[in-house]
Amino acid sequence: MGTRITAWWARRSLRLRLSAAAGVVIAAALAGAAVLLVAWLHASLIHHLDQTALQRAQVVAAALETGGVTSSLPASEEGDTAVQVIDSAGAVRASSTNLEGEPRLFTFSAATSGDPQPRTVHGLPLGENGAWRAVAVPAGTTPDPLTVYVAVPTATVDHNLAQLTTGLAVAVPVVVGLLTGVTWLLTGRALRPVDALRAQAAEITASDLGRRLDVPPANDDLGRLATTLNDLLARLDAATRQQRQFVADAAHELRSPLSSLRTQLEVAARHPGSAQWRTLAPDLAEEAERLSRLVDDLVWLARLDARPRLRRRPVDLDEIVFTEVRHARQQTPLVIDESAVGAARVSGDAEALARTVRNLLDNAARHATGRVEVRLAVHDGVAELVVADDGPGIPEADRQRVFERFTRLDTARARNAGGSGLGLAIVHDIVTGHHGSVHIEDNAPGARLVVRLPAH
Repeated sequence: MGTRITAWWARRSLRLRLSAAAGVVIAAALAGAAVLLVAWLHASLIHHLDQTALQRAQVVAAALETGGVTSSLPASEEGDTAVQVIDSAGAVRASSTNLEGEPRLFTFSAATSGDPQPRTVHGLPLGENGAWRAVAVPAGTTPDPLTVYVAVPTATVDHNLAQLTTGLAVAVPVVVGLLTGVTWLLTGRALRPVDALRAQAAEITASDLGRRLDVPPANDDLGRLATTLNDLLARLDAATRQQRQFVADAAHELRSPLSSLRTQLEVAARHPGSAQWRTLAPDLAEEAERLSRLVDDLVWLARLDARPRLRRRPVDLDEIVFTEVRHARQQTPLVIDESAVGAARVSGDAEALARTVRNLLDNAARHATGRVEVRLAVHDGVAELVVADDGPGIPEADRQRVFERFTRLDTARARNAGGSGLGLAIVHDIVTGHHGSVHIEDNAPGARLVVRLPAH
């Protein structure tokens, strides 16, 4: 049942929930204040009655000391004060006119030291038998001790408090309702800009991510929310543009080998008698290999864009380097020097790291003149992998741009060089996913690609 109520309440509007919460808080505050007010006023009025009774008792006691009191004592001007003078035997020596002929009505003793302690008594044969506040004061002489009892009714106090309580019981709900209504109006006005932002955001579609929300002039939470949403839209716009560009570049790159394969096969199919399959087969195999590498690169980029969780485990990076160097030697006649490869262990995905080393070796072999050097060492808790070639090198202005997708420098722009412009982009994404860094240095001649990864 509680879960259903919670779920129902969670589906209500924010404006309703805020107004209801404010109403509950206001009601609790006003109710608490009303209770405290009634309690304080009751204590104050009772204290005033106690002081009135005590003063009257002291006056009577002083009169007894001078012998000026007869058996009948006058009541107050309103006639609502009850007075009895009791001797040590418990007999009534004197009483106010409204208690004439009554037996002893007060039985508690007077305090012998300190201030008298007033008490609440009931059952006096006066009025409607309500509650009275009574006080006892010692009087008389030592041979003839007396006790003066004075009582005043609490009916007036009870009546006034009842009227006040009734008034508060009517006024508090009215005030709570008014304040809750004001809260409803103010909350609606405060949430109006939020609704405007929601309406603007609802109008933005995937094809219109260049639009932005109106930022309120005040530098408050709502303004910061609008700024954050605009930043989110900017990132989505950039990601969408990058994705569209990636799709266009990928389609353009795939079109070239596919067109070449299709053209050669169509020519061979139309002229089967003159087709030289032995001459044509190597070209077809080369185009198919190029297409396979391109598709493989695109698959890797798609996996990296999906941000998969890398399988983090201790990996011997030197073993991966040796394995990839052996494979690279089978593909190129270049000299690949691995003598400077030392032991290095990192925490990461072995397959992704192998792909990184393979791409670095492919890039170096594509541009090297006759030699590729590979070095691996650990310095200050960082594994540093260096792949250097003796080719034309990379201009300093282009050393950051080559890590972008489908980027080819002017000296290596021809597709027949074998590159798709994705290898170093994959290296950058994999290294970044392993919390490492990659950059390019001058090898004089050639380029030196440096990868740094946290050592395990």
